[in-house]
Amino acid sequence: MNQLVNELTSNRAARIAAVAVLALLALFLLVKTWDMAFGRDINDPYNTITVEGTGKAAMVPDTARITFTVMESAAEVGAAQDAATKRTDDALASLKELDIEERDVKTVSYNVSPKYEYSQQPCYPGMICPTGTPRIVGYDVSQTVEVKVRDTAKAGDVLAALGGLGVQNISGPEFVVDDESAVTAEARAEAIEEARAKAKELAKELNVRLGKVVSFSEGPVGGYYGYGKGGDMMIQEAAMSRPPSLPVGENETEITVMITYEIR
Repeated sequence: MNQLVNELTSNRAARIAAVAVLALLALFLLVKTWDMAFGRDINDPYNTITVEGTGKAAMVPDTARITFTVMESAAEVGAAQDAATKRTDDALASLKELDIEERDVKTVSYNVSPKYEYSQQPCYPGMICPTGTPRIVGYDVSQTVEVKVRDTAKAGDVLAALGGLGVQNISGPEFVVDDESAVTAEARAEAIEEARAKAKELAKELNVRLGKVVSFSEGPVGGYYGYGKGGDMMIQEAAMSRPPSLPVGENETEITVMITYEIR
């Protein structure tokens, strides 16, 4: 008799446990179906809205970047290198006289390349065509140096000094902000404020309340140059009689942010 009672009790407990498991499974499926119906992932319990904001900030450039290249040719490599080194050393000495620090002058490339000549002979009436194996007749040596001028007022003096030394190629100046962190932070703050204002307006229209920020992303920073950009100057064996006028203008930075808010 006791054995029968124990079996009935055990079966009843098993049935209750099974019903509880089925109830939990049904609740889980109901929640998942509800989330799917409203376009939400089971791991993301929040409804959200995403807004975009753009901010701009401008700053007067405080640095000028200038690049120059010395090019020399000779029948022998050593002679071409010596000539290039002499002209480069003269240019570096002139930069030092203008108080340009050594840390702001660096070589960005140094190249040695042979010059070839082909033998020629008539190939068509009245025409001469290069034929045969080319032979080396000399060497070209070039050295490119980048200069950072931290006082933009001296950029014209640097160009004039380099031109006066017969430096063959000069590129610049490019006026930049050496440390862009401050102007970037200002543009970012404006972008975030614009996005926040949009979110508040949208929440009002949707009759919901904004919650915490659940994601943030920042778009690329773009530098836009205002009036007075120096541009590029290419000088071929020409000396400047006086420093050129180089308006600096302003550099503008633009940032776009995307912010996702929880809504309730």
